[in-house]
Amino acid sequence: MTDKRRLTFFHAPNSRSTGVLTLLEELGCDYDLQVLNLKNGEQRKPEYLAINPMGKVPAIRHGDAVVTEQPAVYLYLADLFPETGLAPAIGDPLRGPYLRWLVFYGSSFEPAVIDRSQQRAPAPMATSPYGDYDTMLGALTGQLARGPYLFGDRFTAADVLWGVALALGIALTLGLAVEAIRHVRARRVTE
Repeated sequence: MTDKRRLTFFHAPNSRSTGVLTLLEELGCDYDLQVLNLKNGEQRKPEYLAINPMGKVPAIRHGDAVVTEQPAVYLYLADLFPETGLAPAIGDPLRGPYLRWLVFYGSSFEPAVIDRSQQRAPAPMATSPYGDYDTMLGALTGQLARGPYLFGDRFTAADVLWGVALALGIALTLGLAVEAIRHVRARRVTE
């Protein structure tokens, strides 16, 4: 890959940024790794807060662009390396569903499982970001049932996001149906 696409990746082991590390390897791109120790509070030091004022990972810096928030990082990286085919191009009929499932993770799945794990009642259905837990889970398992990947036989960056999230046990520890896990078959990073 060219130096114009070299980037810096801010990562903390055993965090949401693990999926981005997996995606970077899948893309085969060059990057500089900046590891943060969350237990030591490195994400709250001024040097990192200048990158992400929220003090969260993942984050990437590519030239003058700084990208934070997990779905935004996945979108940016997959679009930066179009030759890998991990992002349907604009105009591809899969582009809309691809965007939906990348964003669904943080906007519907995580709030639903966090509410469930914390034994919090969801917001009223009309204002809840995920409607209700069973509907969210049904949408996810229905999509996962379509094939070995979210979009049948087409492997995308969205599969990396979901495969890593589910493999890390987030779903298992929060009671997500084992059926959903069975339908996610993560592609090996090295073949």
